[in-house]
Amino acid sequence: QVQLVESGGGSVQTGESLTLSCVVDARNLNERTMGWFRQALGKGREYVATISGLSSRTGYADFVKGRFAISRDNAKSTLYLRMANLHPDDAGVYYCAASKPTFGSTVYYSAAAYDHWGQGTQVTVSS
Repeated sequence: QVQLVESGGGSVQTGESLTLSCVVDARNLNERTMGWFRQALGKGREYVATISGLSSRTGYADFVKGRFAISRDNAKSTLYLRMANLHPDDAGVYYCAASKPTFGSTVYYSAAAYDHWGQGTQVTVSS
């Protein structure tokens, strides 16, 4: 059984920063690709960032490159998303996701590639 619990969301002003965390309860965590997705009100879930099991590869959506940083600490069973220079378009519910165990330095950009999801944490950005 795999469980993911996000935290760290909140309300900030444009230009401010937030760091999201996701605590993961799963076997073979260092073999699982992890990702962050978000969903704004009235819109579909969209890819934000991904990281391979041992952190050797990362990927970002174009709209967050240079502003967001994904990282993980497998010893602490925690995934992070550091978000800087936030603007109102970044608002939404942020979800972390885990894949089944994989081989190699795999990253996934599609939600369909992930098997397990957290309940989400709300991020609000006001102008």
